[in-house]
Amino acid sequence: MATIVEDQIFESQDFTQNILGKGSYEYCKFSNCDFSGSDLSNIKFLECIFLNCNLSMAQLQQTSFVEVVFKENKMLGLRFEDCNPFGLSFRFENCNLSHASFYHIKLQKTQFIHTQLIDVDFSACDLNAAVFQHCDLSGATFDQTNLAKADFRSAWNYRIDPERNIIKKARFSQSGISGLLSKYDIEIDR
Repeated sequence: MATIVEDQIFESQDFTQNILGKGSYEYCKFSNCDFSGSDLSNIKFLECIFLNCNLSMAQLQQTSFVEVVFKENKMLGLRFEDCNPFGLSFRFENCNLSHASFYHIKLQKTQFIHTQLIDVDFSACDLNAAVFQHCDLSGATFDQTNLAKADFRSAWNYRIDPERNIIKKARFSQSGISGLLSKYDIEIDR
């Protein structure tokens, strides 16, 4: 029988040494915890908050994240495509997600706010109506990605090929237009 943990606060825990038990964590808060390199496989997080945690290089095989909020976390190199796709939904605020991969997963309406997304792989991802508010997308890969209705108005350093991605009704700022035309090697005066 799977363990169910509800409404608990985990503060300043080192889960690299004391492994988080398998089970379902519902309405829990993880604050200042270290999960770096930990195995979070087959664990379910439902409506949890991760605040100022380090989840870099954690293993996410069949991990469930349902309506999870990540705030001010270091999350380098995570492979979100390994997660359980059922109900997968999260929000990122002030996080560093550099070198993460969201290959071929559905992230409709996902919000990335003040988040570093350097060298992130969004290939074949469904980002319909996603929001990239004040995000650095240097080196991020968009290939065969659904960006319909996505909001890039305050994002920067993105390079998106309109011929290889769906961008219908996506929103861009005038200053970001160069990120859509970079493959043509043209000069745009500002």
